[in-house]
Amino acid sequence: MTQRIEDYALIGDLQTAALVGRDGSIDWLCLPRFDSGACFAALLGDENNGHWRIAPAGARTCSRRSYVGDSLVLESFWETRTGTVRVVDFMPHRDRAPDVMRIVEGVTGRVEMSSVLRLRFDYGSVVPWMRRADGHRIAVAGPDSVWLRSEPRVKTWGQQYSTCSSFTVNPGEKVAFCLTWHPSHEPRPPLVDPYMALEHTLEDWKSWAAQCTYEGPYREAVMRSLITLKALTYAPTGGIVAAATTSLPEELGGVRNWDYRYCWLRDSTLTLRALLSVGYVEEAAAWRDWLLRAVAGDPADLQIMYGLAGERRLPETEVPWLRGYGGARPVRIGNAAVKQLQLDVYGEVMDSLSLAREVGMPPQRQAWALQLSLLGFLESTWRQPDEGLWEVRGPRRHFVHSKVMAWVAADRAVRTLERDPSLPGDVARWRTMRDEVHREVCARGYDPVRNTFTQSYGSAELDAAVLMIPRVGFLPPDDPRVVGTVEAVREELGHHGYIRRYGTDGIAVDGLPGGEGTFLACSFWMADALRMMGRHEEARELFERLLELRNDVGLLAEEYDPVARRQLGNFPQAFSHVGLVATALALAPDDPAG
Repeated sequence: MTQRIEDYALIGDLQTAALVGRDGSIDWLCLPRFDSGACFAALLGDENNGHWRIAPAGARTCSRRSYVGDSLVLESFWETRTGTVRVVDFMPHRDRAPDVMRIVEGVTGRVEMSSVLRLRFDYGSVVPWMRRADGHRIAVAGPDSVWLRSEPRVKTWGQQYSTCSSFTVNPGEKVAFCLTWHPSHEPRPPLVDPYMALEHTLEDWKSWAAQCTYEGPYREAVMRSLITLKALTYAPTGGIVAAATTSLPEELGGVRNWDYRYCWLRDSTLTLRALLSVGYVEEAAAWRDWLLRAVAGDPADLQIMYGLAGERRLPETEVPWLRGYGGARPVRIGNAAVKQLQLDVYGEVMDSLSLAREVGMPPQRQAWALQLSLLGFLESTWRQPDEGLWEVRGPRRHFVHSKVMAWVAADRAVRTLERDPSLPGDVARWRTMRDEVHREVCARGYDPVRNTFTQSYGSAELDAAVLMIPRVGFLPPDDPRVVGTVEAVREELGHHGYIRRYGTDGIAVDGLPGGEGTFLACSFWMADALRMMGRHEEARELFERLLELRNDVGLLAEEYDPVARRQLGNFPQAFSHVGLVATALALAPDDPAG
């Protein structure tokens, strides 16, 4: 039976990540990178597409689970009629090869344990050849090789193209399983001691978490979100993926299923802002270096997303042998939105690089040269229609949010030049552009009859993205047009107390059939807008209801269905956790704007 999205927890090594279900099964893991082919793909199919379950014999789900302190080390407790056992799942920060460690420890009584490993490379389609050597089980298929060992050795046998183990644990007894991937043409990497790896992994996360400067009332939620954002960072390059998964549906049984294992400029810049706001300058610097490499070249060729190392080609294909999560098809690999024109990303990049300067990151002349190049291109293109923030697959439109972010790009350039006149650039030129964009948006993107900004020029539809207008400084929060917009969005896009990103009646806007859940980031934006308008209690009440939507280990997907009470979309989602951090910081008692 398909587990709910919120039944999963995340473990990872800052280069890839796995999802562990409450039933003790790892149902999703791509090796060696976030965007590699999955060797466990049961999440989007069934157990025959690959998984690894460790649990007491006959048990269904764990009794309780949590992360160990401020870490990405997961511990699950199983209480059975014969005793209690603890399973610790983690991936140590990588030296050479990726490892998945699973340590079983007896707590009380005597518990019989079972392990079933089904490796299926290339998204569940390739059954590897298995053999034994030196106490290991070795799986090989094409470029992939996986080694499995246990300490101490336990009884293991092959059954129906899977590797099974059975053993018992008494109080204090431990059995550690280590699964290691490496290219099949290379020799086995050095063995890693699982208990030393656990100790170092906990120390690494503790040290990283200690850098956080936030000490407000929502610290637990903020810290968990920050750890999740860090876990979605690809350490070798500094790129930040939008989510660890592909094709988890935005509507149960629907077709809105996309691959989010890439680096969106928008998501990455918002993640950068969240990290910078609580003291994580090193990650920001790594991301800036990634950005400069990824977007190098003609600004006309700027993409909305890139691969983990800055790859530009991310062709979208469908995987027909996977039935999809809960039957939601198609399952997609790659993302065709890479070729879309989304003008707002220019503003996001300009805003983030401006923030980096403000917080004291060492300036790079190359970064400013890039900003001038991007702004020069935007100056000649901001009047064009685009696909917008939500990557609609319908016709291009003059999306209001895109134009507002074009204003942000010019505004941040003006501010930077005003602070540092020694930098090259024509401040008068960018002021002119800024003023022109502002006049046009107010004239063509605002409906004076309904007193609200609309989704696009001349349209009747609304869009939650216009909630960003006061946040980016386009208009003050007490402007009657802003107040009217917030009320209209809450009235027309509100759904059981949360916010949809736009209406999905028909297919005119995004070119897709069906609907979707409420969008969690947009609901956080609503809380931000209410706070900025001085409606602090309403903002706090909404924020705390959003916190209640997190799963038992503090994770959020992209969307939420308030009727079915289910999380929806790719998981965990950086956009949602960025929204949580930003709103928590804004609601802090010592916030000067609060």
